Amino acid sequence: MKIDRHGRAKILTQSEIQLLFSLGLQTNRDRALFGICLYTACRINEACTLKTTDVYDRSCRVRPELIIRKGATKGKLATRTIPVLEDLRRRLEMYQPPDPHGYLFPGRHGRGHLLADSASWLLREACNKVSIEGVSTHSFRRTALTQMSDAGIPLRIIQEVSGHRTLDELQKYLEVRPEQVRGAIAALAMLSPVEESSPYFGKTNYHEVAQPHTLRQPQSPKRPRPRQ
Repeated sequence: MKIDRHGRAKILTQSEIQLLFSLGLQTNRDRALFGICLYTACRINEACTLKTTDVYDRSCRVRPELIIRKGATKGKLATRTIPVLEDLRRRLEMYQPPDPHGYLFPGRHGRGHLLADSASWLLREACNKVSIEGVSTHSFRRTALTQMSDAGIPLRIIQEVSGHRTLDELQKYLEVRPEQVRGAIAALAMLSPVEESSPYFGKTNYHEVAQPHTLRQPQSPKRPRPRQ
């Protein structure tokens, strides 16, 4: 968990997400911004530098897919196209972008885009309101990627969503929960030897294999003795 900007970003629970979006974040803009981070697993800078046309069409309707441009990604690897979930769609529909041709989240006085540091400050204020510790803007990305992993989504597909260069980089983001470790150790119970007090002690769990019968050599037929 991250404390005073040290440590790893917290993985959010469903109740914490509900609390944060219902009571912590105060504006439709902030809920749209961090909703994008949560429901697309993108980096905060990728969300802050989105253009309005990356999310809305010319009629100001939310597109079925959100575009994260190559130039805004870490390492400028590739453009990513992420389907827009219904929960995210509702938050985006409640937000009215001030500039249909500029940045989706304009900076102060409408200049440029909202800075990642400013977004971090907004999130800290929201978390303080609802008394949630250890959260950073990276929490949404870690939460989303861990949720996909827990749901059994193959890592190669998750990598396509996250934009990580390698699977090794992706795996560093994934949370391993204590209950998962306990479950892994519990699986070793099958290796335990049978106790002497067990009714099964001394018994094999397989059938004895009968030894093959020795084949008797056929005897030659007796020839009649000649008469003398």
